[in-house]
Amino acid sequence: MHKFHLGIDVATAKLDCTLRLPNGKYRSKVVENNPKGFEALIDWLTKHEATIAHVCMEATGVYWEAVAEYLATQGMTISVVNPVQIKAFGASHLVRTKTDRVDAQLIANFCFERRPAPWQAPSPSEQALRAMVLRLDALQTMRTQESNRLEVARDAVREGIVNHVAWLDTEIEALAKLIRNHINDDPTLRDKHALLDSIPGLGERTIATLLAYYADLDRFANARQAAAFAGLDTRYHESGSSVKGKPCLSKIGHSFLRKALYMPAMVALYKTGWGKRFRERLAAAGKPPKLIIGAMMRKLVHVAFGVLKSGKNFDPSLHGC
Repeated sequence: MHKFHLGIDVATAKLDCTLRLPNGKYRSKVVENNPKGFEALIDWLTKHEATIAHVCMEATGVYWEAVAEYLATQGMTISVVNPVQIKAFGASHLVRTKTDRVDAQLIANFCFERRPAPWQAPSPSEQALRAMVLRLDALQTMRTQESNRLEVARDAVREGIVNHVAWLDTEIEALAKLIRNHINDDPTLRDKHALLDSIPGLGERTIATLLAYYADLDRFANARQAAAFAGLDTRYHESGSSVKGKPCLSKIGHSFLRKALYMPAMVALYKTGWGKRFRERLAAAGKPPKLIIGAMMRKLVHVAFGVLKSGKNFDPSLHGC
């Protein structure tokens, strides 16, 4: 049991920190979200004799990763929770004010009352792969934007856009090669890549994305948890006899994973034998196309989890029937 509980509200440039003391009082401090700020935070915690604390923060983008990794190296217990949990916790306590300082105190109280599970830092190899995958997605997004601008660009700016698109193409190709080399140079990632490559419908970039977030399956008790991490679990809304909402994806999870799995789900449903059987079965049961796509996205996570957990290649006879 920890005596001190530290809540951190993470922003791009700063960290709002609230320390819950053993007597129930609070101390607050704002530091920069960079190595200099992390050191200042440790100095502040040392003054309060709270260097052994349970630290909790929300999983907001990638801005929390650096401070979580730094504090973990300092021997602290780190918990990274879904922002929806903090929002629901605040609603249950009738918190009506929303500021960074109030949010930090709310997170500290959540940590004290709920004792969230410790966060397991990914290996350096996984961290590097995740950074490269996210960067590749950003470059691809920029290229799409520039290509759309080129269609309506005036002559005065057309050449600059053309040059930028050419530069982006070069960067995308170089980064894709770097990702391939990174996976091939890591025996563990290489073996897991071969397993995922046996699943019809998954391409090179999708496999790299799955490896970036699911290479370490110890963080998930089962495939359902892995799907929920991406927000692909099903949400039901029913109450009494009058409210019968249609089931839908919860979307309470990693939006980047959902984005990465959409096109592979379409390919699997319409271009692979096992996916076609899966689609036909759901369609025969009266399921609409949009629901079938979401179901296939979830199915891909389950299948990927299965082959990685078992260490066996994809077996089409076990799926889509």
